[in-house]
Amino acid sequence: MPSPREVLELIERIRCISSEEERRQLLASLGAVERPTVLSFINAHGVNLCAVSEPALAAFRASDVLLRDGIALQAAMPSLGIQPGFNMNGTDFIPLLLRTLPARRVAIYGTEQPWLDGARARLEGCTPHSFIDLQHGFHPKEHYLEQARQNRPDIILLAMGMPRQEEMAIELKRSLDHPVLIINGGAIIDFLAGRFTRAPALVQKAGLEWAFRLAQEPRRLFSRYCIGAFGFARNVMLMRRAATSRLSSTPASAPMHKEL
Repeated sequence: MPSPREVLELIERIRCISSEEERRQLLASLGAVERPTVLSFINAHGVNLCAVSEPALAAFRASDVLLRDGIALQAAMPSLGIQPGFNMNGTDFIPLLLRTLPARRVAIYGTEQPWLDGARARLEGCTPHSFIDLQHGFHPKEHYLEQARQNRPDIILLAMGMPRQEEMAIELKRSLDHPVLIINGGAIIDFLAGRFTRAPALVQKAGLEWAFRLAQEPRRLFSRYCIGAFGFARNVMLMRRAATSRLSSTPASAPMHKEL
């Protein structure tokens, strides 16, 4: 099982966006990748997964860009000595990214029909991209690898849920030899297709979108949001202890280094 220090080191790798200029720079860099590049979003559920699963932690670690998603991490990060920056949740950032980039060839792997076609129709109406390959999210991993090798998309949007999509992203990164942005999108396709409804703007602003989603899917999300909240609080406590222990064992003359 991963140690709290290992999970803390992952949290320290989050790219904290604190201004609109930094957001523009991020968009520009994601539009100019020169190799297989993985964009991931981590939230409280992702932290809980990484705390108990070596493969999940390894997959998040291998992401090239890691962004903070959600109010739970926003509240927890200052106690770990990290400024949280903007909430860069994928449900908002991924559509912004797709609208910003010039025309690309996009593959979507994940969820199922009719939501795949519904999301494609919506994206075709507001982005310049061509959607060359749609695959539901229940194939063996090798199927997606073969599709990606054959079609060589510029963007692969994964919508398989954590941690399967993060693990799939790393397999794609290792297997492909052309510039491609691999995005871990979670439920983004279901939201775009109207399968799930976004919370009203005031609810989002208040940081209560999780409660809105729980009301929509109580059976599936109760464990993640309610029981998971206790696990997240425990993991934050353990990471704080790890941070304190690391600080006390660092010689006063040695500079602290933080990876961005």
